[in-house]
Amino acid sequence: MSRPRALLEADLLAWMHEAVWRPDDARFARVALEVFAFQFEHCEPYRRFCTRRGATPGRVSDWRAIPPVPTGAFKEVPLRCFPAERIVRTFRTSGTTGAARGELHLDSLSLYEASLLPSFRRHLLPDLAPGGRARILALAPPPEETPDSSLTHMLATAIAALGAPGSGFFVSGGALRERELRAALADVGEAPLLLAGAAFAFVHLLDALERGGAKLALPASARIMETGGFKGRTRSLPREELHAALTDRLGVPAGRIVNQYGMTELGSQFYDSVLAEPGAPRRKLGPPWARVRIVDPETDREAAAGGPGAIVVLDLANAASVAAIRTADLGRRVADGFEVLGREPGAEERGCSIAVDELLGGASG
Repeated sequence: MSRPRALLEADLLAWMHEAVWRPDDARFARVALEVFAFQFEHCEPYRRFCTRRGATPGRVSDWRAIPPVPTGAFKEVPLRCFPAERIVRTFRTSGTTGAARGELHLDSLSLYEASLLPSFRRHLLPDLAPGGRARILALAPPPEETPDSSLTHMLATAIAALGAPGSGFFVSGGALRERELRAALADVGEAPLLLAGAAFAFVHLLDALERGGAKLALPASARIMETGGFKGRTRSLPREELHAALTDRLGVPAGRIVNQYGMTELGSQFYDSVLAEPGAPRRKLGPPWARVRIVDPETDREAAAGGPGAIVVLDLANAASVAAIRTADLGRRVADGFEVLGREPGAEERGCSIAVDELLGGASG
């Protein structure tokens, strides 16, 4: 029998509340195997998926051997370790009307929020004094408009915990509130400034500034967090081009622009290292309770050192769902972090249909 979830989560919460992050491979390995045993016992679709691979708690002794579920499976199968009547929040992936959307079900927000806050502060506000607050301007819709958006919830949680007066959301009804945002940027006060939101919300801001021939000179304390894809409905924009435009139009140098790598299916996020470790190579870093593997897309074995491969995440903040997730992204290892290279062509279509069949119990094994 697996360890009770309450004890697992108590250990994880204590870890997340520690003031200093220290590498601890033994700790991660122990808790990861305990979380795997719990999820194997309490998430029936995941148990079927693992059993068909011969991966049971009695056989898996290395966290790297815990079977990852493709992100696309979250569109087809409810992957949770508790009954449906206990759901208090469902986060959904973005998508067009009528299209299947991935869902992360939660029966508590305590672990989810305990994971996101220290990472947010460490990688975006490392200079914030204890008890200090920052002016957080969110280029995203508010919670009342998008209660199923994990990005909106993350920003709302950060504003509640770390936001100075004047923090808030500046997208409403699907449109950027340009006038209010520019007024807020013109009166940032003494608090550090963080402008955070989806990549294409920044594109809309840049387009508006360009139409008016305007450039802003944000204070030296300003920093930007952008997240999400760079492909919109009408065009795509390389990250380097976006960052160059942000520097040109807002006066924020590249070393203060942070890309966040996160997804609805995860409880933790990864950030560019430029603010937390200025001067070091830019790479994605995450919290000690989440690990990333770069694997060969065909064999699922570790990719060659520094070589490209599929990104697999083991996120212990997903204790109530499935912790091991195979993304549809390619990356490569960079020192103690990683770099995202782009989408893996056909990854979801190639791997998801088989996985969903096994999760639903339809495959022979």
